[in-house]
Amino acid sequence: MYKRIDPFLNILPQLDVHGFTEDTVMTVVNDFINDNYKMRNRKIVVIHGKGLGILKRKIHDSLKRNKLVDNYYLYNMNIGCTIIELKERE
Repeated sequence: MYKRIDPFLNILPQLDVHGFTEDTVMTVVNDFINDNYKMRNRKIVVIHGKGLGILKRKIHDSLKRNKLVDNYYLYNMNIGCTIIELKERE
């Protein structure tokens, strides 16, 4: 099966959390968010996969409360990815 690669995702910093458990995923995601906020990146991608949606729900629940996150949404060409928009650093 041919998989189309979207060049938009290739230019954004990415974190693939396949294989992480629900208990450990947020440690890695929060570190990724903090590092990219310090580097003044405005958009980042977390690849959680489709599956049963366990990691997606855990990540989205945490992003609602994260003060560094301005907005987040599922990528419309691949619902296994969440695009996170970070707040501007002052």
